[in-house]
Amino acid sequence: MALIGEVTSAVATRDALARGRARAALIPDLLVEARRLVNTVIGGWHGRRKRGIGENFWQFRPYVEGEAIASIDWRRSARDDHTYVRDREWEAAHTVWLWADPSPSMLYKSRGAMVSKESRALVLTLALAELLSRSGERIAWPGLTDPIAARNGAERIAAQLAHAQELPARPDLSSIRRFSDIIIASDFLDPPEEIMAWLDVLSRHGVRAHLIEVADPAEESFPYAGRTEFTDPESGEKLTAGRAETVRDEYRHVYAARREALAAWCKRLGWSYTVNHTDRLASEALVRVHMALGADGGRR
Repeated sequence: MALIGEVTSAVATRDALARGRARAALIPDLLVEARRLVNTVIGGWHGRRKRGIGENFWQFRPYVEGEAIASIDWRRSARDDHTYVRDREWEAAHTVWLWADPSPSMLYKSRGAMVSKESRALVLTLALAELLSRSGERIAWPGLTDPIAARNGAERIAAQLAHAQELPARPDLSSIRRFSDIIIASDFLDPPEEIMAWLDVLSRHGVRAHLIEVADPAEESFPYAGRTEFTDPESGEKLTAGRAETVRDEYRHVYAARREALAAWCKRLGWSYTVNHTDRLASEALVRVHMALGADGGRR
């Protein structure tokens, strides 16, 4: 039994290294795609604008009794019969953690998909890294980098990903603290209870999470019929269905129930849950997560 365990471990290590080399080869092109996405779709990103301490002008607003007289902008107030205050924009940097699932299941790509789930997840996270870096936020990747505040933050994270031979299937999230956000891109195919148990530390620490479920269209529709062999990409176990179409309805029900459970849990916690299909544009998820990040809800 020990010999079998050693052989299995060696095979797993070899497969992980092969996936690492394949990911490293993809990263340069994915970074280019992420920047193209940023430049053509979300050119108007301005961060999560909020009134606070800073040097840049944000808006004029009516003076409220009790505010400091020194805050009044007399030049603007002289234009009409109202008294106005000049607000400045909050400039304190915020930390946003990013993570894309490196599990073998993310390599899947059906005929109807434009890209693999892994490629889509990495493009989305690198695009968000580019956007956040441009707007002056700190970004980080759990288990890979500490928070970075730099205009080339996306490039630095991409370099770390390219040189990482092996990434943990689920990084330790316990060091992420309150008032941070984390964006997680995965297929979330594990049992919802396991995913919730892993992410529970975030809710206990007051971290706001944004989950992006990257889904292949075939995984959702289950278009298979006749004798079909299915292989678990994580364990290698095989299952042969004599007539695959007979389990389609049950499969779809279980698949949808998993998503609904996770989405409902996120909603209760004040988190966001976004689904992005790999036969659809990445920009759709990018815009939704952008909007979710902008909904600060007075967190600062």
